[in-house]
Amino acid sequence: MRTARFVVWADKKLHKAFGGRVSLVALAGLPSLRLTTTGRKSGLARSTNLLYYPHGDAFVLTASNWGRRHDPAWALNLRANPKARVALAGRPVEVVARELTGAEYDAMWRELLAFWPGYAMEQREAGRPLPVFLLTTVAG
Repeated sequence: MRTARFVVWADKKLHKAFGGRVSLVALAGLPSLRLTTTGRKSGLARSTNLLYYPHGDAFVLTASNWGRRHDPAWALNLRANPKARVALAGRPVEVVARELTGAEYDAMWRELLAFWPGYAMEQREAGRPLPVFLLTTVAG
């Protein structure tokens, strides 16, 4: 968790230098996307690079916020406006997000822990359930 600021900083630099085709997560061999939401207060586009879990044609995002006690801004933005854009290797895709709850959350949480066991540590550190969002592509 202490390295979060450096990772975010370095990832932004890589994104800018390589036009979104390179990220630290991708360099580590993990699936990475750039999420762009609409700021719930500002109305401006807000982008961040994230690890995602591929689930069929959908993208699953976990709002771990590096184990912090509060949800990340992107999760709050998706709750306010579920329409967003993801970019995979710099290619944009329009999506709509849905926060998982109940049995659907429980089943996905088990899949997420098998995919990235570090989420368990981040949840312990955060002291809160980590929100999970399913993003599906918008037919266009």
